[in-house]
Formats: sequence, structure tokens, C-alpha cells
Amino acid sequence: MKKIICKREYDTEAASLIKKFTVGELGDSKGYEESLYEMPDGKLFLYVNGGEDSIYPTENIKSISKEKAAAWLKDHE
Repeated sequence: MKKIICKREYDTEAASLIKKFTVGELGDSKGYEESLYEMPDGKLFLYVNGGEDSIYPTENIKSISKEKAAAWLKDHE
């Protein structure tokens, strides 16, 4: 997935996956996934996607700071 945020392109295919967190099973309407990525220039983002009844009913990319990424990693150990 690609998305432009504040004139910067974020692309899951061009980025390196750091960690993926999954809730639920495949096909679970309340299940979702959050994946932390790093772009070659060091920018970080979360790719999110989930079932129709989840907190992420549509796929999206959210840019995050290094501090928030560190907190996300700690919360998902």
C-alpha cells in the first residue's frame, strides 16, 4: 500500500517491516493487524488493517514519530 502524508510517500513495498502485531484469526470480523515499517530515509509508519467490525475496518497508513514507535514496540513485546 502507498499513501501520501504531508507530501511524503509511505510505501509498504519500499519499506522494511520491523514488527507485526495481530489480534484475532483470519476471517475474524473483529480481528486486526498493526505493522510497524521503516522507510529507507528513516521515516516510520504503521500499516493497519482489519475486519469490518474491528478498530481498523479499512486499510490505512499512519506516520508516527520515533518516540511513539518505541512506545508501540514496548507495548507489543
